[in-house]
Amino acid sequence: MAIIFLATIWPMAAQVWDNTGNTLLNGKTYYFREVTLTSSDSVAVYGTISFSGGTYSINATALDASQESEGPYTTTGSYSIAASGFGFIDNQLIGSPIYGLVGANGVFVGSVTEAGVSDIFVAAPLTNQSAGTLQGDYTVAYTDATGALTGTPFGAQLQLSANGGGAIGNVNVSAYTTSNSASTQSISGVNYFASGGAFVLTFPTNNTGLVQGQEYVYSTPDGSFIFGGSPEGFDMLVGVRNGSGRTFGGLYYTAGMQIDESSFTSTGEIGLNTSYGSFNAQNGVILGHQRVQNGGGSAYGFTFADSYPAGSGGSYADDYLNAQFFGGSDGTQVGVGIGPLPGISVSVQAPSLSASGIYLSPQGIVNAASYAPFTAGVSRGDLIILEGINLGPIAIQHAPSVPFPTTLANVQVLINNIAAPICYVSSTQIAVVVPNEIPEAAGSVAQFQVVYKGQGSNVVTEFMNLTTPGVFTQEENGSGYAAALHPNGSLVTPDNPANIGETIAVFIAGLGDVFPTIADGAAPPSSPLSKTSNSITADISGIAANVSYAGLAPGFVGLYQVNLDIPSGVSSGDNFIGITGPDSYNSEAAISLSGTAAIAAPHAHAQARPHSHMRKVPVVKRAASVPTE
Repeated sequence: MAIIFLATIWPMAAQVWDNTGNTLLNGKTYYFREVTLTSSDSVAVYGTISFSGGTYSINATALDASQESEGPYTTTGSYSIAASGFGFIDNQLIGSPIYGLVGANGVFVGSVTEAGVSDIFVAAPLTNQSAGTLQGDYTVAYTDATGALTGTPFGAQLQLSANGGGAIGNVNVSAYTTSNSASTQSISGVNYFASGGAFVLTFPTNNTGLVQGQEYVYSTPDGSFIFGGSPEGFDMLVGVRNGSGRTFGGLYYTAGMQIDESSFTSTGEIGLNTSYGSFNAQNGVILGHQRVQNGGGSAYGFTFADSYPAGSGGSYADDYLNAQFFGGSDGTQVGVGIGPLPGISVSVQAPSLSASGIYLSPQGIVNAASYAPFTAGVSRGDLIILEGINLGPIAIQHAPSVPFPTTLANVQVLINNIAAPICYVSSTQIAVVVPNEIPEAAGSVAQFQVVYKGQGSNVVTEFMNLTTPGVFTQEENGSGYAAALHPNGSLVTPDNPANIGETIAVFIAGLGDVFPTIADGAAPPSSPLSKTSNSITADISGIAANVSYAGLAPGFVGLYQVNLDIPSGVSSGDNFIGITGPDSYNSEAAISLSGTAAIAAPHAHAQARPHSHMRKVPVVKRAASVPTE
């Protein structure tokens, strides 16, 4: 069997990463399935993985398409899971860790994003299942990126009903390839039986090239979530039991695989994308982060805003992500990509965390502008918010002056044991600027601890990035309209939209290093301007926008400013602003445009002139979502 071995970009993480969440896996045996794809090979591994004290052992079967081989696969390795459930499992087959997260239902979802491959890994606790566990109506997302090695790669939605006694009968299939129109079929005579704590589903042979033959399927103990694939192929399925009254909302952990067939018809080639991450769903708004490996290039952080119908239970069509999602009875959500971007995703509800004393939430370190979930990580100079309980005084207290102090109201925030400049403190929320001394190498780890009246909190770890852009919004919650200014200093709004050719100023957190450098917690001068050391580009709804300035906003601590020209070709009305760094892309905030050319639009000066509310940044009035005592 060929071993896919590619060096990871994040080799040092295990040395300092929090492993207090290992208890989520310790002493347990899981069923798992992993599918890994490259431009020249396909590998599938399925079987059991047992966890104990930071090490694991695998007893599985592996298939390798390039070698036309199938055989036993056994190995051992290490894993490290933080208190949040976020962490990584060493992957001996690929030579790069599986990054992922453990959900509230014990399911681990993840992928290999740092090795130039497309990969998805799903695991659930092994229990003694009977045929009766698989019972009820299920919606299943399915993908076969190899097209069973002969046909067109596709993603599909399957609707099936198991009677708890081995019969399924008809399965309705809607498959997507290069078109957003589904090919449909009904497969009859499908049955299953329980074996070894799992299920074997048998689909009769058919001439459609879709699902056929045996599928080995694993489930959570109650049968509400299922996953698996063919013992002889490179497909993957994830499914949920349908149910009324299902809930959808809060923090989710997610992983997925996508097939790009936009050029398949003309070239016969496909693109392979993979991701893991998290998202917050609340009141019809999603703020999400994905670590994306796109077509074999370098992985990057993608932060975005999306919407969903409130009360949908997690089942809805999503034009932005080009997918159809389905919510399950236990709150789990699965998704199938629509052509020409078929694929699958699975999202599990995050565990609820609680503690007493001075407690920093492992899920509560976020960008002060984007509020993207914690898996997005941080960067040097980033303006961030830390959430928890008993972190400081009950009443909020602000830094009395600039430069920001490193001790405020008996509170310190240590990042890799370096005291961070503090903007404000309270018992549930603290805002600080990440010091410039923190290592910025991709995959390096920042350790956070709050010290209040001499007593330290738990330590929380986050990955460091070169950039973690977030655009400040007028609602100060990461979504909605950007806090962007016209050249005259007025706010860009639907009633006062920007024009084509006009240069606007957008205010951002998390653009990383600048030159000349600024002392931690200090406000930059207007001369010389401190410009970003990282290349920063912008777009409006995907159309490139010229950036005339990217750097710190003079006079404001931790606040970056990007001056960009509204490009021709944009539509009138609301558009998304995209901000790109060398390892990141943010598309959360909206901008209102007139769709007409500006008349003698003056070039915006690099001097920042924020709207009045920006002068309070980062005083954010968001209710902290933290555990209670």
